[in-house]
Parts: sequence; C-alpha cells; structure tokens
Amino acid sequence: MRKLICVAALLIASAGLAHADAVADRQALMKGIGKSVGVIAPMIKGEKPFDAAAASGALTKLNEFAQKIDVDALFPEGSDTGETTASPKIWEDMPGFKAKADKFEADAAAAAAADPKDLDSLRAQFKTVAANCSGCHQDFRVKKN
Repeated sequence: MRKLICVAALLIASAGLAHADAVADRQALMKGIGKSVGVIAPMIKGEKPFDAAAASGALTKLNEFAQKIDVDALFPEGSDTGETTASPKIWEDMPGFKAKADKFEADAAAAAAADPKDLDSLRAQFKTVAANCSGCHQDFRVKKN
C-alpha cells in the first residue's frame, strides 16, 4: 500500500511539472516571437531605418518560432494556472485557438518567404502577421495589470 501511495504521489508531482514545463516553454517561445517583432516594429514605425537584412533575419526567426507552436504540447489541460497570462478561453474554445495558431504559422511562413526588400513590402507582410498576434492576444490572453 505504501508503494502504491508513493507511485501515485510521483505521478501527480510529475504531471504538475509537465504543466510547469509547458508554461515555461510557451513563455520562452512568445519571448522569442516578441524579440523578432522588436526588430521589425521600429522600422515599421519609422523609429529606425529600414534594414533588409535585419528585417529578413527577424522574419525568418519569427517563422521558426511560429512553426514551433504545438498547441497540444504547449497548452495541455491544466496548464492555465500559475505564472501565466493564458486565458481560460483557450481551453473553452480549443478549436478556435488552434485555428488562430495555424493562421499565424501560415502567415509567418508567407512573410518569411516574401523576403521584403523595401519598407512598403515589409509593412504589407508584417501587417498580416501582427494582426494575428493582436487578435490572439485579444481573444486568448489575460491582460497584465
């Protein structure tokens, strides 16, 4: 009986760690996406001059991060607690959330493949990608205070 209780306790503890790892993994992924956006956004806003190599590199990295979004692995049931801004709406509307993630992946791939050579083409490509980000954050993220 004692062994059974120990095994059950270990399973429960490891399930909690798995959820903690999913939260940390998705936060790291989102920080990477944010870093790429941080290279592009100042160019779009006119705060920095357009740099084709930097824009292309940032779009490539953004796409790499986007392709790593595995909703099932990063947002398992029960990973909506703790240090996370993931909204409970994710788990209430998982098909809708997955659809937004799929669209983001496709649009990030298209933006990277377009390899913008001037500010206008960067704006056009990035506008679509950024709309995905803000739409998903609006619908599926708890706002920080």
